[in-house]
Amino acid sequence: MTVYVGTAGFSYRDWVGNFYPVEIQSRRMLEAYAEHFPVVEINSTYYAIPAPDRLASMAGRTPTDFQFTVKANRAMTHEIGSEPDVFKRFRAALRPLSDHGKLGCVLAQFPWGFKDKEENRSYLEVLARGLEGMDTVVEFRNSDWEADETFALLSELGLGYCCVDEPRLKGLVSGRVAVTGQVGYVRFHGRNASVWWDQKRESWERYNYLYSEGELGEWVPKVQDISEKSDRTYVIFNNHYKGQAPTNARMFEDLLKNVLGDDIFISRTEGSGKLFEE
Repeated sequence: MTVYVGTAGFSYRDWVGNFYPVEIQSRRMLEAYAEHFPVVEINSTYYAIPAPDRLASMAGRTPTDFQFTVKANRAMTHEIGSEPDVFKRFRAALRPLSDHGKLGCVLAQFPWGFKDKEENRSYLEVLARGLEGMDTVVEFRNSDWEADETFALLSELGLGYCCVDEPRLKGLVSGRVAVTGQVGYVRFHGRNASVWWDQKRESWERYNYLYSEGELGEWVPKVQDISEKSDRTYVIFNNHYKGQAPTNARMFEDLLKNVLGDDIFISRTEGSGKLFEE
C-alpha cells in the first residue's frame, strides 16, 4: 500500500511566514512545497483548463516520485453540458502529468445540488467514459448519495469514492469510509459548522479550521483501512487558511507513523512531509 499526505493547493500568500519562508517568491512555491510533501491537489483546473505546457512545467519542477491530483473542471461537475468538448480539452491538458508518471488521479467534486436521481446517476456513466483510462474519484456533498447502491454503482463504473471530513450538518456527507476503485481518497475540509451555509461569507471562511490531534486521530484507523483496500491512498487537507492545512498534514503524518511504523516511511526531507509505503 502507498499513502500520500498533502494539501489542496500550494500557492497561498497567507502561508508565507508560517509555512513558507518570508523571502519566498511565488514562482518558487511549488519547489518549496515539494520538499515537504509528496502530493498536491491542483484546484485551479476547476476554474480554467490550463495549457498543457503549464502542467508540463510543474511536473518538471518536482521530484520523480511526486504526485499531482487534479480537480475536474466545473463544466464536468457544476455546469454540466456547458462545454461539449471539455473532456477532450481536459485530457489533453493533463497529458504531460501522465507522461511524467505524476498524475495521481482526477477528483470530480460535485455540488450539494447534485442529488441522487436518475439523470445524475446516468451522468456518472458519462463522466466515467469521458475520463476512461484515468483514475478518477468522485466527491459528493449531498448525503442522498451515502448509500450502498451508490458504492455499487461507482464500483461498476470504475470510479473511486472520496471520503470526507466536514461539518456534521444535516444534508452533508458523513465521515463514512468506502473504497470503490483502485484509488482511495480522503479530503479534510474542517468542521467550521457555523459558517458552512452562510452565503454572505467569503469562501475561505468555510475552510478556516485547525484540527486537533484528537479529531485527526479518529481518521487514523479509517485511512489504514482504506489503504489496505486500495493500491494507493491520497489524504488531502483543504483547510488552507493561514497554513492550517500543512500544519494538520504534518500532524496526521505523525499519527499515521505511530500506527504504521517507521519501516514504511520514506522521508521527503528531515522533519517534514513523508511518503508512506509498504
